[in-house]
Amino acid sequence: MWLIFGLLAITATFINLYMYGTGKDYKLAMAMGLSFTALTLVADYSMVSNWVKAEDWAALSDVVPTMEKAFWILTSIAILLNITPTLLELKNRK
Repeated sequence: MWLIFGLLAITATFINLYMYGTGKDYKLAMAMGLSFTALTLVADYSMVSNWVKAEDWAALSDVVPTMEKAFWILTSIAILLNITPTLLELKNRK
């Protein structure tokens, strides 16, 4: 499920940037991109919770350390990409 939400987040982010580039209202796409990013993280947390309940320590020790770094980096990039149109709009108003 986290993979689906992640792909939707990426798609919404690119739609956000495209809509800003064409001069259309991008705020809904920005909200969707950030929302799907949050849902991706929650879905991943749910998956990890299931591993803990099943006491699958091998899965936790193999996957979680790498996922933690990747999610920090990808979430930071998603936030920056999604707020870029707003920041550019503020810069152009000055």
